[in-house]
Amino acid sequence: MEPNKQNEIKIELTPEVAKGIYSNLAVITHGPNEFFVDFITMAPNMPQAKVQSRIIMSPENAKNLLGALMENVKKYEATFGEIRPKRPVNNQGGNPGEIPNPFIMGGKA
Repeated sequence: MEPNKQNEIKIELTPEVAKGIYSNLAVITHGPNEFFVDFITMAPNMPQAKVQSRIIMSPENAKNLLGALMENVKKYEATFGEIRPKRPVNNQGGNPGEIPNPFIMGGKA
């Protein structure tokens, strides 16, 4: 047996899960033993939205996910260029250049 074959994990992806769920908002909360990530799809001019999916993970796995996302964003930007937050062309009544970051409660992009 090859050394790498021991550590292989066979992952099944069903057609239903493979289609994915779009999310443009995430709410992240935590307790002492786990992180909760609620993925939400917000539609323009709609005052309410439902949680589409909730992921619960240990603090260690949340930190591992953060590292993996950072690494993948760096690889993406090396291939496709810097990811820049979109800015409104006609900013009516808001602070210039500031739009909310939908993945940080009260955060700015």
